Amino acid sequence: MLAPVCQRGWALLIVLIALAIVAFLARDALKGYLGSVTTATAPHAQRAQPAPDATQAVPATGSPVERARGVETMVLKQAEDLGKRVDERAR
Repeated sequence: MLAPVCQRGWALLIVLIALAIVAFLARDALKGYLGSVTTATAPHAQRAQPAPDATQAVPATGSPVERARGVETMVLKQAEDLGKRVDERAR
């Protein structure tokens, strides 16, 4: 057996090897977490812009008062529809 003084560096070496193995096995997850940090190959201006999502609403360009009235109208309509559905289920 070796003296404990000679075995001090082996624990650190084993921990580093285990960490390297875990990082190698989880490289896809690490690329997902750190992908934007590590793969910055093109400047921001040259990157392709993502296509707009057709399911999302386009921001209104009117005044804040007009947008608030639009939201109020939408909320009242949804409340009315919900009330109708509740009444239909109660029957």
